[in-house]
Amino acid sequence: MASFNLDQILHIALMVGIVMLSTVLHEVAHAATANALGDPTAKEQGRLTLNPFKHLDLVGSFVLPLLMALVGGPIFAFAKPVPYNPNRLKNPVRDEVLVALAGPACNFLQACIGAVAFRAMVSSIGFTGLSEAAVWGLDALATYVYLNLMLMFFNLIPLPPLDGSSIVSPLLRGKARDWYYVVQRNAMPVLLAVMYLVPMVFHIDPVGMYLDATAQPLAVALLGY
Repeated sequence: MASFNLDQILHIALMVGIVMLSTVLHEVAHAATANALGDPTAKEQGRLTLNPFKHLDLVGSFVLPLLMALVGGPIFAFAKPVPYNPNRLKNPVRDEVLVALAGPACNFLQACIGAVAFRAMVSSIGFTGLSEAAVWGLDALATYVYLNLMLMFFNLIPLPPLDGSSIVSPLLRGKARDWYYVVQRNAMPVLLAVMYLVPMVFHIDPVGMYLDATAQPLAVALLGY
């Protein structure tokens, strides 16, 4: 494994911490939206909370983003899926989509807040003659924006169990819908295998290319540089 200096180690720790925070807020947004639309399942199971221990998954929320940061690839993570019962929603066909989109929308909101703070900081102190603390502050805000956009676009991929797949599920009926829920519960290992095996075997990184074409230009537009 490549060696890292102190600044690189601190930056990796910063990225992992941001991903964990952003993932928790992402899941809370799912839970809050479901509760507002008539399904209190997440609330009943103690998931409508900002307590990170209720949401974070050791592998998906810590080990995975840490490994991806170490190898230098796109960084994303997943937490424990928020439980919900579509049959308890007021309008299942519509509300299931809204619950799914609440997570990516939360990531976009976080990116916008980070971008506003970044621009305000740049406006007040500029880019020249920065103290070490100011450099770290700008780096943290820019990283916060970029990683949240990566999480947003990654989760919008229409493959189970990602949020984008729930846009498709309301269109399914009967056995097709039942099959979808089975796939949704078991697809993450397959998805992760494809994400790693395809680049290794075919030397093509479709997820990285997708994020470079979506999250990166939007981050540049929001940050203004």
